Amino acid sequence: MSEEERPPRSADLTEPDWSALLETGAIEVVGRMPWSSNATFLVTVADRHRAARAVYKPGAGERDLWDFPDGLFRREVAAYRLDRALGLGVIPTTIVREDGPLGEGSLQRFIEADFAEHYFSLRELDQHGAALRVIAGFDLLANNADRKGGHLLVDRRGHVWAIDNGLSFHVDAKLRTVMWDFAGEELPEVIVSGARRLAEAVPAELAELLSDDEVAALARRARGIAKHPRFPGPTAETRLPWPLV
Repeated sequence: MSEEERPPRSADLTEPDWSALLETGAIEVVGRMPWSSNATFLVTVADRHRAARAVYKPGAGERDLWDFPDGLFRREVAAYRLDRALGLGVIPTTIVREDGPLGEGSLQRFIEADFAEHYFSLRELDQHGAALRVIAGFDLLANNADRKGGHLLVDRRGHVWAIDNGLSFHVDAKLRTVMWDFAGEELPEVIVSGARRLAEAVPAELAELLSDDEVAALARRARGIAKHPRFPGPTAETRLPWPLV
């Protein structure tokens, strides 16, 4: 196979490339991802011109939770759409695939990362400070109930990504995170300006994945951030996720 005929490396795919590949590419399961509480699979997705790895989370493989409804995979997609609405670029491309090998589920770009790194190591490096603050601000808006340290990945280009966002967008305050280091600081302007836009209107493509009450709660959180644009500190109501990494 000539160099011109080889599929591009996943790192070379643009955002539209990723969306098109995830939406239409043929899916082949490589294996189950270890240490996942719900069924999560590493897959390859390929079309005539390109091939790449992705993470597939079928709805049929989710455990029942007392406080979240079925369909956590839709919240993974909602997190990506919120990221896009805010213009952050910290959530890997994520779509709903109805024709997955195990039924409907989310399909997300697989991040080639140094998996020895996590929040607690990244926070020691000054070059990641701005990105970590953006992700922490995103979690405030999304009401992320499960931000473990291992859910932050740094790719080979030094870009920080946030994965495993399914436990988000609850109507009740459920923030559980390891990212309390920025308490009292001003929120990044990109989060505050995005919150102002959300307070006026939640994008339809995001709202369609959530209940009416969840959309209203997201708008309330946005108004709160716009009014008080600082990172909160932990309280009696906020808890750490387990495990921490």
